[in-house]
Amino acid sequence: MDRFAYGLATLVGIAATAVGSCGMSGRVGTLRVAWLVPLGGLELTLDPLGGFFLALIGFAAVPASIYAMSSSPAERRDRFAYLVFVFSMCLVPLAANTMTFAIAWELMSLASYFLVLHDRESKRSIYAGWVYAVMTHAGLACLLAGMLLLGAWTGSPRFEDWRAAAPALSSAARNAVFVLLGLGFAGKAGVIPLHVWLPLAHPAAPSHVSALMSGVMIKLGVYGLLRVSLDWLGVGPAWWGVAILAAGAASSVIGVLYALVDHDLKRLLAFHSIENIGIILLGVGSAVLYHRAGLPAPALLGLAAALYHTVNHAAFKALLFLGAGAVVHATGTRNMEDLGGSAAIAALPPLNGFVSEWLTFVALFQNRHLDAVGLNLVFILGIASLALTGGLAMACFVKAFGITFLALPRSDAAARAHEAPVTMRLAMLTLAASCVALGLGATLVIPVLGAVAASVLGQPPPATVGDWLTLQVSGSYASLSTPAIAIALGAAFLVPLIALPLVRASRRTRYYETWGCGRILQTARMEYTATAFANPFKRVFDFFYRPAKHLDIEFHPESRFFVKRIEYENPARSIFDDWLYRPALDLLRSGARAAGALQSGSANLYLAYILAALLLMLVLA
Repeated sequence: MDRFAYGLATLVGIAATAVGSCGMSGRVGTLRVAWLVPLGGLELTLDPLGGFFLALIGFAAVPASIYAMSSSPAERRDRFAYLVFVFSMCLVPLAANTMTFAIAWELMSLASYFLVLHDRESKRSIYAGWVYAVMTHAGLACLLAGMLLLGAWTGSPRFEDWRAAAPALSSAARNAVFVLLGLGFAGKAGVIPLHVWLPLAHPAAPSHVSALMSGVMIKLGVYGLLRVSLDWLGVGPAWWGVAILAAGAASSVIGVLYALVDHDLKRLLAFHSIENIGIILLGVGSAVLYHRAGLPAPALLGLAAALYHTVNHAAFKALLFLGAGAVVHATGTRNMEDLGGSAAIAALPPLNGFVSEWLTFVALFQNRHLDAVGLNLVFILGIASLALTGGLAMACFVKAFGITFLALPRSDAAARAHEAPVTMRLAMLTLAASCVALGLGATLVIPVLGAVAASVLGQPPPATVGDWLTLQVSGSYASLSTPAIAIALGAAFLVPLIALPLVRASRRTRYYETWGCGRILQTARMEYTATAFANPFKRVFDFFYRPAKHLDIEFHPESRFFVKRIEYENPARSIFDDWLYRPALDLLRSGARAAGALQSGSANLYLAYILAALLLMLVLA
């Protein structure tokens, strides 16, 4: 039964990829369900942007479903919820009216909630599920409020009618709808400061579910933001683009800063999802600002860069979560401090993350076409945040790989690590190959994404992006050849293999232990830890982490000169928990206690409440 459910999910993913690819080509079809028309109707439609996200869902669902076939029985327990999750995600980019969208969105949220809560005995899973449920339904409330208001003001619940009628609405009405819908979609995307559910829910879910939640589900929040800022409401004021770009800058930097100091492998990857959503929003925000300023070429470049990083992040983040699941399967732990011995996301050439981040840089540098000084300052903020994010991400994944896989095992579980099953390795190899292909095939990918971006912006698709080897961007402003970089790197690796025999170097292999600073015996306790690696960054960004130091020393009972045990902790604190969510919860509790005082149990007092309410209604009437 398990294999059948995940096999069916694989078929759904293949079908979604095929149908989405057809939609990206521009062929649009509409389906209406007649017996629900009195309630507003269920309506599905397919356009290039919806086709792109539908194909993206299928692209990630196929390897994740294959991987799930070899997961543990506990992780396969909610197979029906997983199937509903994949199917409902496919419906979201196809929805053509409010009712269809709300049903698909809520199905996706409920299915993912049960998947997050798959370990019903764990308090962490229960807490993660509770936070996720609260945040996702708060977002749904914002979405429904914005959609119902827009439907009432335009006279239709259909998205196609919004495109025609919304630009004629007052600026106050359009701004109110943008704020409501923006908050709802940003919460699902995990944008700072609405991200609190993401580092809790992703580690709690099974690894194949985490791969889909991070790889594609949060991208549906990006899909919604694209619809709101560039499609449904027409061209908006400049502050829409500034808000998106600033949110992207904050999310990219803060996400990677939190990832640097986290030692739970899946939580680290969850924080990196926040970082990469920020990078995507940098491209989206630049496209919104360029589109409003009447600069079609830079707008097209910014949106194409955002779409490129969207698909790139789906590939390498799904791969990373599946890899983390394989580590947990082999060792039984996600804590990097207990591992050891058992690079596309770092944006290194010639892989896919490098290409999309390079395109985002080029798009942001097109701000030279803008005359507004204030907007240029916002773009400078975006450029600086992207540069800082790239450097910190590189350091973070040096830690993630080195501490997890290198040196001596730090625990018995790591020492007994075993290889992952064949289906797990097949799924990961497929995604790894896609990371390489998306990087080397940039000249083939960009025209397709450029056509999708052009359909959103109402522009003709770009005529050319260079030849088969070189990607030309913004005329002659910048060019990139990832195949040439790959050839150069390959040649650099081959040079020693060729040069050493020419100089008659000895080919005899000598094995010896790593130099240990003069110590004869090296143990796992002497190795660099994840805490030690992150400590310099914690010192530099002390104002942000605000670490709380705890030192516990236990001396030997016979003498205070001999220490028996030392425990040192230096955990970072979340400024959003301390400054936003905890004060809000405290205020809510105070209000609940005040309201609870009204429940006195006195019938006379309740009758007085009713009388006061009736008098107030008479006065207002």
